Amino acid sequence: MKYPLPENSTVLVTGATGFTGRYLVDKLLAQKVKIKVIARPSPRSAELKALGCEVFEGQIYDPETVNAACRDVDYIFHIAAAFREAGVSDNIYAKVHVESTKLLARAATEIAGFKRFVHVSTVGVHGHIENPPANENSPYGPGDLYQETKLEAELWIRDFAKQQGLSVSVIRPTAIYGPGDRRLLKIFKMAQWPVFPILGYGKCLYHMTHVEDLTNAFLLVATHPRADQEVFICGDPETLSLVDMVKISAEVTGHLPKILRVPATPFFWLGDLCELVCKPLKIAPPIYRRRVAFYTKDRSFDTSKLRNDLGFEHTYSNRTGIIETVKWYKENGWL
Repeated sequence: MKYPLPENSTVLVTGATGFTGRYLVDKLLAQKVKIKVIARPSPRSAELKALGCEVFEGQIYDPETVNAACRDVDYIFHIAAAFREAGVSDNIYAKVHVESTKLLARAATEIAGFKRFVHVSTVGVHGHIENPPANENSPYGPGDLYQETKLEAELWIRDFAKQQGLSVSVIRPTAIYGPGDRRLLKIFKMAQWPVFPILGYGKCLYHMTHVEDLTNAFLLVATHPRADQEVFICGDPETLSLVDMVKISAEVTGHLPKILRVPATPFFWLGDLCELVCKPLKIAPPIYRRRVAFYTKDRSFDTSKLRNDLGFEHTYSNRTGIIETVKWYKENGWL
């Protein structure tokens, strides 16, 4: 087990029913620690309870739920996030990202012997990268409400921690993937089409992190003395392009589609129109501006700080991680 927590520690995980959170919980279950989670009632929360986690049912931004869950914990892993989905009201992003962070951090300062708060942010706080690769000190430029509230929460807890003497480490993950992930599944499904369309004519660089490596980074920064009050971008040592992703996928599926480059501008217009029509109806637009922008922007980061300062070791490369993931999709009937 890489980067184990001290035995008999008590750990609180938010977002434990999500892809990344559940992956972390499974690792913690293999350690001699007590696990608490905050989760809304669901089959996933019931499953966590059956596995031995102490589940506090409620909203992550409910003060009573948070205060009850935080009693006597040693570590907090704040992973919970409000993802961009149809029907999610704007104020939910502030509640899930900002209000919950404030409640958890303030509760942590009341815990005798509390060790560290691991706050999970996003590289999205940097927005569009004009001159890649970006690093932890690159300018901020959030491009939507999700990224804006993520940045607000991160800046708040960093400032609060310094003022209150709270031990905190911030992780900014690049795009998270791995077996069981559904968010990047659509790219690998598109790679099975006869033609793989790419909007625009840029490099379309993309930076990824395997969930195994990301959760290892969580555990490392939780205990490493040099991680206190620091920010780390977590991603593979190398970036890759969408074309690279398609080619690696083809090593597993045997199918290499034709790459078709098309102008992006008309799709931006179409995306704006779809959002205008769909948002009042609370339905997911078939195309939207942010998805179009995905194809027109390069996302590349310098991820060396985590390795150089803390000695972090990656388990997966882009190639080995993608191959494993695509194999899992095929074996489970997702492709």
